[in-house]
Amino acid sequence: MKLLKSLLAAALTVTVAACSSTGSSASSASSIKEEVNVPETVTVTDHADRTVEVPTNPEKVAILGIYPLASMLSVYLNSAETIVAMEPASANAAKNSVLIDLYPEIGNITTDILSGEDLNIEALVALEPEVVYYNAADKADLEKLENAGLTAVAFSPTKWKFDVVETYRQWIGLLDQIYPSSSKNAKLVDQYSTDIYNMIQETVAGVEQPQKILFLYQYDENAMITSSSRFFGEWWAKAAGGVNVASDVQAETANAKITMENVYEWNPDVIFITNFTKATPEDLYSNAIGTDDWSTVKAVQDHRVYKMPMGTYRTYTPSSDTPMTLLWMAQAVYPELFADVDVRAEVKDYYSQLFGITLTDDQIDRMYTPNAAASEMN
Repeated sequence: MKLLKSLLAAALTVTVAACSSTGSSASSASSIKEEVNVPETVTVTDHADRTVEVPTNPEKVAILGIYPLASMLSVYLNSAETIVAMEPASANAAKNSVLIDLYPEIGNITTDILSGEDLNIEALVALEPEVVYYNAADKADLEKLENAGLTAVAFSPTKWKFDVVETYRQWIGLLDQIYPSSSKNAKLVDQYSTDIYNMIQETVAGVEQPQKILFLYQYDENAMITSSSRFFGEWWAKAAGGVNVASDVQAETANAKITMENVYEWNPDVIFITNFTKATPEDLYSNAIGTDDWSTVKAVQDHRVYKMPMGTYRTYTPSSDTPMTLLWMAQAVYPELFADVDVRAEVKDYYSQLFGITLTDDQIDRMYTPNAAASEMN
């Protein structure tokens, strides 16, 4: 506790000079332009390496195909009022997380920009967004956006080899250009993530036999999908001082399909289940999914199967909860090395510093025992 509080104090010292003002809501965006005399537009290079002229401090934005960004932008601006549209996957996560408590307005944001899995360009145009933030990999959506005359800025979840902290840093760096006023929240998350990461690396440096970790990204009776080296699980495993058992699975995309035979061969020490699937630790303990038998798997025998937290978003991806998730994960992987860490107390302290609120015990319970609805993508 004392070590982590000192890390946070250092982070606050680093950021305090840059935190005298913040672009905190749609209602303040225009006044920010007047107060600091920022230009009406800024030219940025987005994550698809496109040069785009964008309105500074835009008051109406839509977010397409980059699921964590709605929560990240809300925390960045300390408001969700500028978001006019986002995807159902983002909305469901928001409504089943602490984000809706922080920013109730996020529950009213439309998700009608999709028709099934396809972009409803007419509905999007009708909202008159000043800028659309989209997934850099989706060239088909970009073509539709440009043909409709919409300003589009690409964000990439893959460009930085699924390094959660670096991806967050790059996303924030792009937002910083579009919103010239400094964001206290973003700088605090970045500094704290770095400090927590470094502290964990020092703590686990002497481990002779790293724990074997399996991530279940999606799991039901039809498929079991994990993280190969080409997904966020690779970074999480290494950051927590373990090894990703599926690192060598050949997969060109994030969807690395595996079978129970793979699991038996790897025999992981620890299993983490994301919030992109309804599966729970209890499902593995009771063999409740399909005909799979988990009873001989070490992680199941030792009751070391964990559902990842649901903070401001699904914590498997970059988010403002990354430092707390990393601390929680490190303790789950090496409980004896982090026995003196009170994660609940640290989360309360972190949210107090980040948002100026005191989380209730019920809110923390919801974060660390998320319900199945949080995994809904439609």
